[in-house]
Amino acid sequence: MPSVLIEVRKAYSQSEEIAIIEAVHNALLTSFKTRPQDKNVRLIVHAAHRFACALPKPELFTHITIDCFVGRSKEAKALLYKTIVENLAPFGIPADHIEIIVREMERVNFGIRGGIPASDVELGFKVDV
Repeated sequence: MPSVLIEVRKAYSQSEEIAIIEAVHNALLTSFKTRPQDKNVRLIVHAAHRFACALPKPELFTHITIDCFVGRSKEAKALLYKTIVENLAPFGIPADHIEIIVREMERVNFGIRGGIPASDVELGFKVDV
């Protein structure tokens, strides 16, 4: 049940924003084998002066942070990165304008399902993929 934050500088239409969220969520389904109902994806559009970057097309810079439980393999993470880049290509976002950061935490550091440590909960999915 990763928590995802997508940060962009470009103002997309509502339908494009929904599609970008789905593109990233679908990459998690494919690579991390998360459950479809475990969707926690946020998209924030920053004013250009509040989101500095030095890229050829700064308006297309897309910064994605994924907080998740420890346990995914290097291969699963590599597939995640590749799939996100592929899924965002239809929006005209160049591959080199996408930055993905995965921050892994022990399950005890997540409070879920009413404030219970995730380490004390049967998740319903595997983390060691």
